[in-house]
Formats: sequence, C-alpha cells, structure tokens
Amino acid sequence: MRLTELANPTRFLTLAGRLLPWLAGATVLVLAVGLTLSMTAPDDYQQGATVKIMFIHVPNAWLSMFVWGVMSLSALGTLVWRHPLADVSQKAAAPIGAAFTFLALLTGSLWGRPMWGTYWEWDARLTSVLILFLMYLGLIALWRAVDDPSRAARASAVLTLVGAINLPIIKFSVDWWNTLHQPASVMRLGGSTLDKAFLIPLLVMAVGFTLLFITLHVAAMRNEILRRRVRSLQMRRR
Repeated sequence: MRLTELANPTRFLTLAGRLLPWLAGATVLVLAVGLTLSMTAPDDYQQGATVKIMFIHVPNAWLSMFVWGVMSLSALGTLVWRHPLADVSQKAAAPIGAAFTFLALLTGSLWGRPMWGTYWEWDARLTSVLILFLMYLGLIALWRAVDDPSRAARASAVLTLVGAINLPIIKFSVDWWNTLHQPASVMRLGGSTLDKAFLIPLLVMAVGFTLLFITLHVAAMRNEILRRRVRSLQMRRR
C-alpha cells in the first residue's frame, strides 16, 4: 500500500486495525526493557537515586516538542496539500502532546526540588515549556469551540504553525539565556556526555515513549474518523 493511498479514511482504518496490536505489543516490550534498565541503573555520585527521574522526564520533554512538530506537519497538510486526514492527525495528537508536556513539567518539578531547592523557577526553559502546554490546551479548546470541522481545522492549523516558533526557543533556551537547566548532554556535537550506564536506558525509554505516542496517535486517529462518520450519519437523519 502506497502512502498516498492512506488519504482514503477507509484504507487508513484497515491499516490501523492491523498495526495497532503490533504497535501496542512493541510499546509494552520496549517500555518494559527500558524500565528494567532504568531501575537497575546506578545512582549518580551527585544526584543519588533522584537521577532516575531523568528516564521519565527527558522522554516526555522530547515528545512534548516532537508531537508539536508532527502537528505542524499536519497543519501544512491541511493548509497546503489539503490532505483529508491531516486535520484528523492534528486533532488526535493535541491531547496526547498535552499529556506528555504535563508529565514533563510534573517530573521536572519533582526532579528540580532536590536538585535546585525549588519545584518551580521562572527561567527560560521552564517558562517556554509551560507556554507550550498552554498552547496545547488552547488548541484543544479551539477544536471544541468551533462546530464546523473545516473551520476548526484551518484555524487550528494556523495557530499550530505560529506556535511552532516556540520549539527552537525551548531547544536553545539553555544556550541563549542563563537557566537552571544544564546544556544539551545527549544530542550535541562531539557526542553525548552521559555515561553508557545512563545513556542506554534513556535511549530505550525514549524509543518506548515514541512507540507509545505512535500507538496512541494511530488509535486516536481511528477513533476520530469513526466519530466523524457517526456525526455525518446523525446530520443526514435530521
């Protein structure tokens, strides 16, 4: 099946039904391995056992931005290519991205308390991630406030593309301003500064959370397509 054929909602539903059991199984397997590696990882000589919060916090922080990137591509699909499933993808991804962003903020606060002596500080990284979370909530509210799906799709697409400006601010905030966060230690020129005892569990957890997003996203898209079909049938009966 070619990718262009997935523009047909019926074909997408068929493919989703086949893929979801495999995606769910792979997600559970990879997360189980990641959690096992995370629990058996050694304590840090400075942070102690609290360093293990990193294995949950960092993947959620990565995905909070990755999901918005996926939504931005979907927004282009809506505005430029008029792809019939682009707005479905964007709408389905928003609540998932909001959940990842909330978990990133929550675990970051729990990690920051013993490390920084405070749950919250209005530095550039924390503030920009909080803005990202509020933008997710704004998109969800916009979808629910506009009854016409096509109007909601266009408005949400524009807001998503404008909000994408925040992604490089989040990424480079630790380089542009003096923040509590340390500079990038995994994705950086010259290689990672993390020891393999921490890097391997972190990467496995990142893969597991990414698979979790893909699984939830495909399932949410399928539900959204079915929801729209039900709505269409209800409108015809009136």
